[in-house]
Amino acid sequence: MASDSELIGRLQAGNLEALGELYDRHKNLVFRTALVITGDPDAAADLLQDVFLRLNRFANHIDVTRPLEPWLYRMTANLSYTWIKRSHRWWPTLEDVADWLTGARRNGSQDIHEPDEKWHQLEQAMSSLPFPQRVVVVLYYVNDLSIQEISDILDVPVGTVKSRLFYGREIIKKQLGLTAIDKLTDLQYEFT
Repeated sequence: MASDSELIGRLQAGNLEALGELYDRHKNLVFRTALVITGDPDAAADLLQDVFLRLNRFANHIDVTRPLEPWLYRMTANLSYTWIKRSHRWWPTLEDVADWLTGARRNGSQDIHEPDEKWHQLEQAMSSLPFPQRVVVVLYYVNDLSIQEISDILDVPVGTVKSRLFYGREIIKKQLGLTAIDKLTDLQYEFT
């Protein structure tokens, strides 16, 4: 199997099959990131296509000595921000995102009523985050990236990432009435 660097090199030489291989390899990463940031599956699907169209268009500007994933995260975050700004939408429904993240569909049982309320609260908390904090929280908690990786992706200092993550956590904790952000992570596992 060819590495990302080899595929980028082929793409730079005009081989569109390389783009298809990169798409197959990274489509879930891009889609998941766009979905969690925008909260809209249709927008995430459109953004997925846009990211790979830009990968094709800007292939000659990509450094093949560096990993591709940070470029994909950065492009996805930037395009998601543009989509949110244009549509004036901020996390319209987290229930679909929650279903997608957990891989579970809701049933009509009474036991589900309380988690629905928790997801509604989480939706409210996330919607109160400014976009820069929301992106950092998504990259950290959903994509499980390190502080350094997020810094590299967003091209901001590590201290800025830490600050955005700290203030994002504080807002979420306040909105959810939690004493520790770990409870937010526990909330996610209740639905798996």
